[in-house]
Amino acid sequence: MAAADQKPLGSGFHAKSEPHEILAGINLTGKTVVVTGGYSGIGLETTRALTNAGATVIVPVRDPAKAEENLATVEGDVSSATMDLADLDSVRGFASSVYDSIDSLDLLINNAGIMACPLDRVGPGWESQFGVNHMGHFALTKALLPLLEKASAPRVIALSSTAHKRNGILWDDIQFANTEYDKWVAYAQAKSANALFANALSRRMQRFGGRAFSVHPGGIFTPLQRHLPVEEQIELGWLNKDGSVPPTVAEIFKTPTQGCTTSLWAATSPLLNDMPGVYCEDCDVAQLIGEDSLPFEHCAPHITVDADAERLWDISEQLLATA
Repeated sequence: MAAADQKPLGSGFHAKSEPHEILAGINLTGKTVVVTGGYSGIGLETTRALTNAGATVIVPVRDPAKAEENLATVEGDVSSATMDLADLDSVRGFASSVYDSIDSLDLLINNAGIMACPLDRVGPGWESQFGVNHMGHFALTKALLPLLEKASAPRVIALSSTAHKRNGILWDDIQFANTEYDKWVAYAQAKSANALFANALSRRMQRFGGRAFSVHPGGIFTPLQRHLPVEEQIELGWLNKDGSVPPTVAEIFKTPTQGCTTSLWAATSPLLNDMPGVYCEDCDVAQLIGEDSLPFEHCAPHITVDADAERLWDISEQLLATA
């Protein structure tokens, strides 16, 4: 992947395209998909859209009661199994259950995540946003790669965020062992890691015809904001003082159904066949940031650097091996 690849392809879709538009004419019957976080927010809408198109969807769930309630609203072939991205034994257990139920995996959509939460440690002491958003998905993807290899032209989608633009990987202190913790710096690092992961993974999948892409779903009000006090959302400009949504924000923000469409597009569009590892937004490849780029759009150069993607992959392998 090169920075020059980061330019829109003219997909014909837009920021607020709906799932039925993206999947029009696409039949996913016989395809098997794993969607992490596929029972809440945009993940639930991703699951719903995929099953509507004929896919069999497996959803790893951290909250079985909530998952049962929410997935009951989905028509089609959907099942769930317990998994917590913060617990590597749980990730391995879920992967083992998938091996017991299917022979190949066509799509893996790494949709789950946490955002701007207080400092916490998971696994062997990893900072939680890096540990859950990146390392949990890294472990899951590695475990499922042999099943992906058995599918025809499989794809992996990693949900990143426009927040990646704030900063890249803190190479000297990824886990905030000696650096004062900043929840937004940690979130930006994790989202940069998601994009770099897709970059490196796509090279590894090319040998068997696979692809990986990263995606910015857009601004959406979902449970992802659960760690943000209303006061902070007001300070960020997402809410008025009375709790209502400002018209300018409403114009930019997407509904949960619109928030899942870039993932659906990246998972199915033939336009991306020769664009491994690119970062997508608004149902197209994102362009690199420029002087006129708004804060919530486009792609920072640091997530397009192959050497950094490989460096992060090697570090992640080492972290996983010693966990």
